[in-house]
Amino acid sequence: MDDSDKIPHRGHEVLEVLARFGGSARNAQIAHALGVSEETVRRLVRTLAQAGKVERVHGGTYLSHPQDAPIYSSALEKNATAKSEIARKAADLIADKMTVFLNVGSTTTYVAEQLRRLSGLTVVTNSIPAIASLAGNNGSRVFLTGGEVMRAERGSFGRTAEALAQQFAYDALIVGADGLSPQHGFVTGNALEADLTRAIAGQAERVIVVADLSKLHKRAPFVACQPELITDFVTERDPDPALADALAGWGITTHAAIPAMTEAEAR
Repeated sequence: MDDSDKIPHRGHEVLEVLARFGGSARNAQIAHALGVSEETVRRLVRTLAQAGKVERVHGGTYLSHPQDAPIYSSALEKNATAKSEIARKAADLIADKMTVFLNVGSTTTYVAEQLRRLSGLTVVTNSIPAIASLAGNNGSRVFLTGGEVMRAERGSFGRTAEALAQQFAYDALIVGADGLSPQHGFVTGNALEADLTRAIAGQAERVIVVADLSKLHKRAPFVACQPELITDFVTERDPDPALADALAGWGITTHAAIPAMTEAEAR
């Protein structure tokens, strides 16, 4: 058994949080993200340091080897068929010449590829892959928000990103989510991502959340957007009755991209 086998589940969550924050974070930020005390974080960090996964500095922690944390490419590969179909359905909700905000995320990266079939879009995004897909495509104009770049997220965040994004009036916001539940709605593990979405949600005619149903009932600490502001949820198949009722109660229209496909087939 190597040192990696001794890392508790919470330790792996710390590695994921560090990846989300670009490889380093203050212990207070990690504690906030996980909903635990700073003392708990310090204990976990000591274990991770002994395993060679992190380095400790005064009041903070950084990854020794960024590849040890969950990486963007693996997120793209997970549930790829479902995400591709979700993206196709989401792009059907967008028309030529619309102004669209596209957030970071694996599913929204697929959406960016689908938006290439449209023309004359104005796209505002903090997603580096979306820029690569859409810049110079079919007469579309693309604006990168700026801000602090987070390697693991392949995107930029912070007040600079929010300030640029707030300058536009949007026909649609297209955003992902890390979790979805009848109690809390759409949630994310990245506080800065939640801040950006909330900062501009009120400036859009439609707020479209794209997420595959592997996110069902998953927990994350930050509300990505108040459910009442969301107009559409695009996923691969019809959600379970409890969640469907919650979505309807919030006034959200659910779009099932592949309603006849089983969960196993969608993976």
